Amino acid sequence: MTDASMDNPTPARSRSLSQTDPNTRRRNAAERRFRAYGMAAILVGLFFLTVLFVSIVRSGLPAFTRTVVTVDFTLTQEQMDAAESELFKTKAYSNLFIASLQEQLQQRGMTVEFDEAAIERLLGKVGGTLRAHYQANPDELSQPVAFELAASSRVDGYFKGRVQRETLQDSRFLQLSDLDLVDALEEAGIIKQAFSWAFITGADSGVDNPGGAGIGASVVGSFFMMLVVLVLSLPIGVAASIYLEEFAPQNRFTDLIEVNISNLAAVPSIVFGILGLAVFIQFMHLPQSAPLVGGLVLSLMTLPTIIISTRASLKAVPPSIRDAALGVGASKMQAVFHHVLPLAAPGILTGTIIGLAQALGETAPLLLIGMVGFVARGYPEGFVEGFTEPNSAMPAQIYTWAARADVSFYEKAWGGIIILLAFLLTMNIIAIILRRRFERRW
Repeated sequence: MTDASMDNPTPARSRSLSQTDPNTRRRNAAERRFRAYGMAAILVGLFFLTVLFVSIVRSGLPAFTRTVVTVDFTLTQEQMDAAESELFKTKAYSNLFIASLQEQLQQRGMTVEFDEAAIERLLGKVGGTLRAHYQANPDELSQPVAFELAASSRVDGYFKGRVQRETLQDSRFLQLSDLDLVDALEEAGIIKQAFSWAFITGADSGVDNPGGAGIGASVVGSFFMMLVVLVLSLPIGVAASIYLEEFAPQNRFTDLIEVNISNLAAVPSIVFGILGLAVFIQFMHLPQSAPLVGGLVLSLMTLPTIIISTRASLKAVPPSIRDAALGVGASKMQAVFHHVLPLAAPGILTGTIIGLAQALGETAPLLLIGMVGFVARGYPEGFVEGFTEPNSAMPAQIYTWAARADVSFYEKAWGGIIILLAFLLTMNIIAIILRRRFERRW
C-alpha cells in the first residue's frame, strides 16, 4: 500500500539539446538587444565626433592660408635719395610702388586706375614697408626685389568668400571699386592665396590687423608653462604617491589626505585660478601674465591627477615583487625604488603626460592671472625671460581671438584650435606608445 505511489511514477519531460527553451531565447534576445544598443551608442559617438572634426577642420583651414600680392620692385639710389628728401617720405615710396605696379599691369595689357588710398586699403602702409626694407638692405638698391605683401583682411575675406560684391558697402576699409583692382591683380597673377607660415610662427598683431596675427608666441608661452608644470608636478606628485602607497601608515590622517586629493581632482579649474591670483600675484607679487605664474597654477591643478595615476600604477605591481625583494634581504626603500618603481614607470609616465595634456588645454586659470589681457607681440629675448616676461598661451590666445569683433579673427581662433588639438593628440599618442612599449603583464 505504501509503494503504490512508486509503482506509477510521473514521467519527466524530456528536453532535447538541439531545441532552445523559452528562457534561453529570452536571454539570447536580451543579449542581442544589448549588443545593438552598444553598437548604436558607438555609431552615434563616432557620428558626433566626425561632425566636430569636420567643423573644426573646415572652419580652421582658412587660417593657414593668406592672400599675398607679389610685386617685382626696383629702387635706385637716386629714387631713394629723392624720396628721403620729401617731407612725407612714406608717401613718396608709395607713389614709386604704385607706378611700378601700374607698369606691370600695362605690360600684361591691363589698365586699371588706382591711387595711394586704394593701395592702402588693399595692402596697408606699403611705403613704410619699402622704406624699412631698403634702409635695412641697402645692397639691394638697383636690383629687382620680389616683395610679397599680405593683403588686408577684407581682401582676404573676398578670396575666401566672406566678403561678397552684392553685400559690400563702401567704407574706409574697402570699397567696391577696389574689388575691380583685386580682380585685375588676380588675372595678372599678382595676387593669390598662399600658405601662411606667419600664422604658425608669428605673434598676435592686435585688433587692427587680423591678417598678420599668429600663434607662434603663444606656443612658446605654453611651452614654458609646461616646463614649469613638469619640473614641479612630476617629482612632487611621484614622491607623494610613493609615500602614501608604500610607507604611510593607515590611519585617519592619511585617510583624510587621500580623500582631499580625490576631492581636489574634481575642483573646477577656475578655483585654482583664484588661488593663483591671491597667492602668487597679490601676496607673493610675482609678475602678472608670466608663464611662471601660469605654470605654478597649472601645477597645483595637475598634482591630484598625477598622484592618483601614480598610486594606481604602484598598486598594479604584484605584492610578490615586494615580498621577493624583502625575502632576499633588500630594505623597504630598496624594494620600492629598485623593483616596484621601475615596473610602475610606464603608468607613471602615462599619467604625467595625460596630466600635462589636461593642463595644456586649460583656459579658466589663465583668465584670472592676466594671460588673456596681455597681447604677446613677440618672442622672449632669452630663456629666463621666457618664464618671467609677460606672454600668452594657446588657449588664452584662442579665447582672445574668439572675443574680438572682426570676423577674420574667428578663422584664427579655429586655426588655433587645430594646432592645440594637434599638440593634445600628440601627447596622448606618446602616452599610449609608452604604455604599450614598457607595459608588463603578470
